[in-house]
Amino acid sequence: MQVVKYTFQQHGDERGQLVALEELKDIPFEIKRVYYMYDTQEGVRRGYHAHRNLEQILVCIHGSCKILLDNGTERKKVFLEKPYEGLYVPSDMWREMYDFSDDAVLLVLASACYNEEDYIRDYQEFVDYVRKKKK
Repeated sequence: MQVVKYTFQQHGDERGQLVALEELKDIPFEIKRVYYMYDTQEGVRRGYHAHRNLEQILVCIHGSCKILLDNGTERKKVFLEKPYEGLYVPSDMWREMYDFSDDAVLLVLASACYNEEDYIRDYQEFVDYVRKKKK
């Protein structure tokens, strides 16, 4: 499994830093939905799902967290701590977010609006789905 991280261009001076993101330029898809997670309690894991079609970029814009990516045959752990770095999460990828720092804010840019039918929330169903799709 290949982990894809984007390093976004930073613009800054003595006043501070700025990162601007544009769809189909800095982000490899049209952005249809933006949301973020914060105040995640210690020991809490988020995610526990995959998407059939949705693509995402995850950016920990404050603090840090870890992401477990699983394609049904291989697992990788990714650490996010830089507000100018984004993790690409393609469709057909199980994800779990965990070990949030107290001050973590995890921003998610998504390629589609919310659609419950696109979610796979059962891990065994996910594994069966990706194995069947590869045949």
